[in-house]
Amino acid sequence: MTEMPIAKHQLDACGLLCPEPVMLLHSKVRDMAPGEVLEVLATDPSTERDIPRFCQFLGHTLLQHEQQGDRFRYLIRKKEA
Repeated sequence: MTEMPIAKHQLDACGLLCPEPVMLLHSKVRDMAPGEVLEVLATDPSTERDIPRFCQFLGHTLLQHEQQGDRFRYLIRKKEA
């Protein structure tokens, strides 16, 4: 069983609605070093569609996606340079 990496960065987008979570995610990832991991928390159900597409479009890796009640949690690894 592979252990999930520990997120060096966090983004709490709870309570924000589309497009704010992805806009904040884009800004946060821009400031990270390649290979670093970000944990994103959100409550907007549209993030289930938008965050995987964001990762795919920009080449980042979505390591984990889970729902805990009304909260969504994502682990994202920034693409290598």
